[in-house]
Amino acid sequence: MTDANPTAPSSAESAAPPSVPTSGLRASLERWANLNNPFAVGFTLTLGGLVALVLGLAVGSLSTIIIYIALALFVALGLDPAVRMLERRKVARSWSIVIVYSAFAIVLAGVLLLIIPTVISQIAQFVKDIPTIVSDFQQTDVYGWLTSMWGDPIETLTSEIEKFISDPGNIASVGGGVLQVVAGIGTAISGGIIVIVLSLYFLASLGSMKQAMYQLAPAHSRPKFADLTEQITDSIGGYLVGMVMLAFFNATFTFIMYLLLGLQFAALMAVTSFCITIIPLVGPVLFWIIGSTVALFLNPVAALVFAIAYLIYMQIEAYVLTPRVMNKAVSVPGSLVVIGALVGGTLLGLLGALVAVPVTASILLIIKQVWIPKQDAKV
Repeated sequence: MTDANPTAPSSAESAAPPSVPTSGLRASLERWANLNNPFAVGFTLTLGGLVALVLGLAVGSLSTIIIYIALALFVALGLDPAVRMLERRKVARSWSIVIVYSAFAIVLAGVLLLIIPTVISQIAQFVKDIPTIVSDFQQTDVYGWLTSMWGDPIETLTSEIEKFISDPGNIASVGGGVLQVVAGIGTAISGGIIVIVLSLYFLASLGSMKQAMYQLAPAHSRPKFADLTEQITDSIGGYLVGMVMLAFFNATFTFIMYLLLGLQFAALMAVTSFCITIIPLVGPVLFWIIGSTVALFLNPVAALVFAIAYLIYMQIEAYVLTPRVMNKAVSVPGSLVVIGALVGGTLLGLLGALVAVPVTASILLIIKQVWIPKQDAKV
């Protein structure tokens, strides 16, 4: 009797697993991963490890250039709102860039010419006056109160400071440190020039860079991707402009308070205030400690006045200035600001602490507009 279904597979055929077509690449990978060839497996793993090591060393060697590129990109994003404001007033983008960069260069050069000579002279004067400052501090009532409260630890600390200052070898090391600081200033100036030039190119080609990045997204999601990118870049630009303004207000307040209280090193402390308070939330508290401590060695009464005045200013900045200046930036919870600043500062120093907040804000924006809607769409 013939089979009613001649096309049905035999039992042997049905028992055999279906054959899966294997591409040449897959076959090659399977051949290399064959455990029967341990030499090939070990060679492949070793080669992969060496490639990863070489890439890691290359990234480490190029870390300075990567930092320059990242900083230049953030400067371009910070200046872009001013350029677009001029564009809305019917000024061509090329001329807008020329106007903004000319104003930026004039302000930067003026500030550097006014501040750098004063700061350098005050650094030298501060190093020279350290023995006198310590000696005068020992004659104050504050030092007597600290000694009566803490006893031997304060006296031991003071004697160690005096011993360090009186040792010529330590003075030589301080001189070497000053030379290193001078060399560091030269490196910072050359790096600043590189950042300014790079940021000029980035700002001029920012539109084309965005369009090229949009092409990486699928066609159906490009409008949403473009809108999200614009929100991120706008928030970064607004944040950077706001932080510079707040740091400038801090530096101005510090400079005025030191002058009114008759304290030395007003310009030096103003520059220190600007560099530290540009770090959000953590910076003002840190400078409050530094500024009050330096003032304590110069004049204890003036230090108390400065500490109280700066504490009041921090409240005004938190509740009045920051909401007005940062109204266009993406808000980030305070706990995440502190965590981001600590992580960024540990990884990349001052630059990492500065960019940690906009990076955190960008991540929160992506989570809010991309990840959460996808989760909500799931049933």
